[in-house]
Amino acid sequence: MAFSLLLLLFIYYPVIELYFFPQPVPKVSTQGFFIEIPKIHVVSPIIPNVDPFNDAKYHEALTHGVALSNTGVMPGQNGTVYIFAHSSDFPWRITRYNTIFYKIGELKVGDIIIIQNEQQIYRYTVTGQKVVWPSDLKYLTETKTNQLILQTCTPIGTSLLRLLVFAKPI
Repeated sequence: MAFSLLLLLFIYYPVIELYFFPQPVPKVSTQGFFIEIPKIHVVSPIIPNVDPFNDAKYHEALTHGVALSNTGVMPGQNGTVYIFAHSSDFPWRITRYNTIFYKIGELKVGDIIIIQNEQQIYRYTVTGQKVVWPSDLKYLTETKTNQLILQTCTPIGTSLLRLLVFAKPI
C-alpha cells in the first residue's frame, strides 16, 4: 500500500507542484506574440497558424506556448481568434507551456485577457464559458463573431471534454 501511495505521489507530483507552487510569471517582452491572463498568472508565447486537426503539429507547438488555430483570425481582425492549449499532460512531460491552461476554468465574466503582437496590444473581457464534446467543432470554425475563444481539455488530466472560454474585444 505504501508503494502504491509513493507511486501515485511520483506520478502526480508535477501536477500538484504546478497548482500549489506555481512558477513566477516571467516579464512580458515588448517584442513577440504573447498572451497574458493576469487573474491566473498566465504569460505564454503564442504559436501562430497551428492546424488543430494535425496531432503531431499541435502537440509540438504546445510544448513552446499556446496555439493560435489556423481556422480563425489574427487578433485585431474581424472574426474569431481561437487559441488552444493543454490543461495537463503526462506527468513526465509536464513543462511550463504544455499545461498553461490548467486554470482557465477559474476565469469569470469580466476578467481581462491581453494579447500582444509586437507593439500592438489587444484586450478582451471574458463573457462566459462552455463545456463541449470534442466532436463539437462549430466553435472552431466560427469566424463571423468578433471574439476570442480559449480552449483546453477538461476535466484536468483527461481529454474527455473541451472547456471553452469566450471573450469579447474591449
